[in-house]
Amino acid sequence: MKYRNFGKHPLNCSEIGFGAWAIGGAWGQQQDDDSLAALHRALDLGCNFIDTAAGYGEGRSERLIAQVLRERAQAGKKDTVTVATKTPPTAGEWPPSPYDQAEARYPENYLRANIAERLRNLGTARLDLLQLHTWTRAWNRNPTPFKILRQLQKEGLLGLVGVSTPEHDQNSVIDLMRDGWVDSVQVIYNLFEQEPAAELLDVAKECGVGIIVRVAFDEGSLTGKFNAATKFADDDFRAGYFAGDRLARTIARVAEIRADLEGSGLTMAQAALKFVLAHPAVSTVIPGIRNITQAEANCAVSDLPDLPPQLLEKLRRHNWRRAFWYGGK
Repeated sequence: MKYRNFGKHPLNCSEIGFGAWAIGGAWGQQQDDDSLAALHRALDLGCNFIDTAAGYGEGRSERLIAQVLRERAQAGKKDTVTVATKTPPTAGEWPPSPYDQAEARYPENYLRANIAERLRNLGTARLDLLQLHTWTRAWNRNPTPFKILRQLQKEGLLGLVGVSTPEHDQNSVIDLMRDGWVDSVQVIYNLFEQEPAAELLDVAKECGVGIIVRVAFDEGSLTGKFNAATKFADDDFRAGYFAGDRLARTIARVAEIRADLEGSGLTMAQAALKFVLAHPAVSTVIPGIRNITQAEANCAVSDLPDLPPQLLEKLRRHNWRRAFWYGGK
């Protein structure tokens, strides 16, 4: 496992982290025994960064992480693990409307109560990293929630403070970085979603902001395991993500990537992670991990050689502008 700086902050983090959404639920059937084994295996392989959230099984993901860390401490293992979690806004539109008020969606009393719940679930007196789970550009001129989080930081309840980008306006957090409100940004960046490379990632590098990359596999499509017969359970997040003709269009584009990888010796999943890690601003990438096999496969990518410059350049052609106004998703 290789390790990277987390922006300007004193944190040496594994470049392959553990994405803990699926162990909380919403991705089909998941057994806690598999989740616990996956966490243990990833940590044994040198992973030292775990990302979770309040909404991942209503705290189930956090509680499983806490259990694993307790078990390892009781076994005498001296892990230094950073756990990042997230607080969502109060009930309302997601992402927040341009007309929402920050004080209404992230009020102080709510933030304090929600963070107290995060602390209980994770069994700690201080969160390593607390991220707001979404944001809106409308709040950039008066980022009241981050003023509150900085106060909680001074009180010793939080280590670092971050934000997870809204999917269709990721650049809305650039001003937060420039103005010093965030220590980290969690961003969608992958072979299809390359917009962050235009500005966001460079600004993070300039400002010393840690970058956590999510959705590196495009919810699984960039592993190359989906085909026309793929079906998702009704309670699986991907049933909506790939609704309509989205899966068919995605599979066609994945085939083009696979053709570009011929002769490289890389699997689709390996190339997807190496593409993300090729950008120097990236601190860690957090693929979802559900079992020991996935833990081993993802962690092993760190030890592979970097993508050759010619292949990296070729893969950039797969940038896919698929937000609401770009011909569907």
